[in-house]
Amino acid sequence: MTTGEGTPQTTAPPAGSAKRALLGRLSWGLADQAASSISNFAVGIYVARSLGVTAFGVFSLAWVTYGVVLNVSRGLATDPLVVRFSGPPDASWRGAVARSTGTALGVGTVIGAVCLVAGLALGGRVGPAFACLGVLLPGLLLQDAWRFSFFAAGAGRKAFVNDVVWGVALVPAMVVAARVGSVAAFVLAWGASAAVAAAYGWVQSGIAPRVTGARGWLREQRDLGYRYLVENVSLSGASQLRAYGLGAIAGVGAVGAVRGAELLLGPFLAVLMGLSLVTVPEAARVLRQAPHRLGTFCLMLGGGQAAGALLWGGALLLMPDRLGELALGDVWHSASLLILPITLGVAGAGLGTGAAAGLRALGAARRSLRCQLFASAGYVGGGLGGAVAAGTVGSAWGVAAATVSGSAVWWLQLRSALRERHHNSVPEVRTP
Repeated sequence: MTTGEGTPQTTAPPAGSAKRALLGRLSWGLADQAASSISNFAVGIYVARSLGVTAFGVFSLAWVTYGVVLNVSRGLATDPLVVRFSGPPDASWRGAVARSTGTALGVGTVIGAVCLVAGLALGGRVGPAFACLGVLLPGLLLQDAWRFSFFAAGAGRKAFVNDVVWGVALVPAMVVAARVGSVAAFVLAWGASAAVAAAYGWVQSGIAPRVTGARGWLREQRDLGYRYLVENVSLSGASQLRAYGLGAIAGVGAVGAVRGAELLLGPFLAVLMGLSLVTVPEAARVLRQAPHRLGTFCLMLGGGQAAGALLWGGALLLMPDRLGELALGDVWHSASLLILPITLGVAGAGLGTGAAAGLRALGAARRSLRCQLFASAGYVGGGLGGAVAAGTVGSAWGVAAATVSGSAVWWLQLRSALRERHHNSVPEVRTP
């Protein structure tokens, strides 16, 4: 563990025990992501079938907005925690978690108030959904912060249990929301069940979030936190700009169609969105114990993600219309046209996340920020330019092209960072 960007060398544990520990942590990471993806997939399918394509588009706008706020919280609160405090829990870890979760809670409270006021001012179809989102943002962000905290400590089992609690709480909440039949009711059900899991995370950890420690946390982690903030917000902000722009160009139904196609690729999108829960701590461990293996680790990680996305997308392309209609209802007909470009985009993003994990582990915040800004600009430009040229389908192809190009930039930057680190670690030979 270190409080700087540099990572000290430690004595490596025996190979057998290290591999077993790695498999154990990855297994819990996969289990947690499975629980998260199944929950997100079930919510999306249930809401799509209950509301139809237009109302589902409104729900999707609230979902995308939550993604932006979530990335603000991660950049300021939990990304620095994972980079600098990944290891066995001790007094310093507990103090860091208290301040990190307090920061997440503070971010949710401040931005939630803004969403509440904006929702009340907007009115119409969109306003109530955003007002409900604002009320529940603190609980949503705190639940996510507990997951990061548990994975930083190597306690993935607790993160998995916490996501299961959220999933269980979702069931009765969604049933009640379906009886009400409004977008706001579904947003309330989704957020309230997350608040239940957030409260349980407090019980699991035995650590009270310290909102009063947020200022100190931000000051201590400013060299990483603010760069990660810009990096994360550029990613989720690009997604939000594309969604709003697509809605303005092609209609709110187009947003629902894109979200429907993304739902079909939900297992991989959920893994990509929460990948740093597992991969950044593991990349940091590889860097400490066997620095020369970091590039291989990242390549296997990214390649595995890309291959999985391509296999899943290929299966979706062969899926009969009857099954698609059973899953998405009326949304299927619009979403089915987008499966191929969205699959290619997810595969490209999966490949890039391997390099991103390596840059995070190296603490190369400037390089990762540079990559993310390039990728985000391409995402918005490709998505909106494609929408102007060819509607919803054109937007999907534009995003796919931008994502693959962005992945190449991530890998070029990782290669440069590894070479730079190797050069700096080789002592200079002086001739007499």
